[in-house]
Amino acid sequence: MNSRFPRDVAVFPPYLHFANVHNRRRLFSWYVKHFRTTSQARASLSGGGSSSSNSQGNAFLVPGATVATLLMLGVLHARRLYDDKKVEEAREKGIEFEFQPDVKATFLRILPLRSISRAWGFLMSVDIPVWLRPHVYRAWARAFHSNLEEAALPLEEYASLRDFFVRTLKEGCRPINPNPYSLVSPVDGTILRFGKLNGAGAMIDQVKGFSYSVSSLLGASPLLSMLAEKNTEDDGSTIEQESTQREQSKKSWWHVSLASPKVRETISECPMKGLYYCVIYLKPGDYHRIHSPVDWNVLVRRHFSGRLFPVNERATRTIRNLYVENERVVLEGLWQQGFMAIAAVGATNIGSIELFIEPELRTNRPRKKLIPSVPPEEHLYAPKGVGVMLKKGDEVAAFNMGSTVVLVFQAPTSNSPKNNDASEFEFSIRRGDKIRVGEALGVWHA
Repeated sequence: MNSRFPRDVAVFPPYLHFANVHNRRRLFSWYVKHFRTTSQARASLSGGGSSSSNSQGNAFLVPGATVATLLMLGVLHARRLYDDKKVEEAREKGIEFEFQPDVKATFLRILPLRSISRAWGFLMSVDIPVWLRPHVYRAWARAFHSNLEEAALPLEEYASLRDFFVRTLKEGCRPINPNPYSLVSPVDGTILRFGKLNGAGAMIDQVKGFSYSVSSLLGASPLLSMLAEKNTEDDGSTIEQESTQREQSKKSWWHVSLASPKVRETISECPMKGLYYCVIYLKPGDYHRIHSPVDWNVLVRRHFSGRLFPVNERATRTIRNLYVENERVVLEGLWQQGFMAIAAVGATNIGSIELFIEPELRTNRPRKKLIPSVPPEEHLYAPKGVGVMLKKGDEVAAFNMGSTVVLVFQAPTSNSPKNNDASEFEFSIRRGDKIRVGEALGVWHA
């Protein structure tokens, strides 16, 4: 016997029991409205009936965002532990990984990493309930080996993971090396690469088997082109050639000389110096503020709105021109020994770089064009006098997620014709060393 559904049973509300499309839409709207009303009523009951509309609207958002953030952090931490273990095992055996592109590197190029990073930044900025904050931050510290005793504020006062991530430290936690003939680390991190360069067009090692040029990292620069450093193998250069190089240098930097008499004097006093570099990687558990490595004048800022690839150990081995392609902020200027540049390289997840000497600068902004290789945005501080003057140890910038800092600077060299009595700058670090803000990267003697 065929069973039939009774026609007189009211499956839907009586005033919506129609079959046309218009009434189906009304039916859907009625259920959505009913669901919202029920959700708000439950939120009011759980909050004692006196909570604000803002807290009701965030009743699902805050826990959901927190859970999503913690899950993502867990996945990233597990992957990082695996990669770190492989690297440590290789170092113990004396093995150095070589550059070798893989499928993952190719796949990353088609992902909307900038949009993903902005979404991740939104999750990191969501306020965490006060009672939950200490538990979340202690879990972070255990996972990424952060020292909570150094935090300047009680854990309950960091409203979001982003605020906790860029936290300041208690006074005295990072003493600055007082030696006037030392260059100190601008960040807490791990030493990846360092060495001496043969000139402004020299190459910096990204990893064994692949390098990138200094000029491609820092961009076109009159300061960099001014470096007429003599090649260490070119011992037969004459005084006349050196004089010609100095004249060319002065012409290429005429606008800075006119704007900054003190800068012009500094250049003329030490036109021939050795050029060095140092690459420091910041892990998620590291202190993420950037400090000044020396007393110097910042003259130029460049913002390269590039990609946002990850910058971990695996990425450096598989992605070509990683630091050159990624978004970065470059500060250039002069110190007592000549040229100085700091490149703060962004990375996946937030990808934001805050510049304290220029708070209005915004990074990881949506782009209308899909082509990442656009000219950098440049801001010249020189017309204001001698640029922005920074003291050794001053706060300069902050990362909102783990990334990398590249230092390129001039320092005394034994091959300098103007400083035959000066000893060569010597690094006091080794690859793989853990270093903190204020500790010496290298020293020289007057």
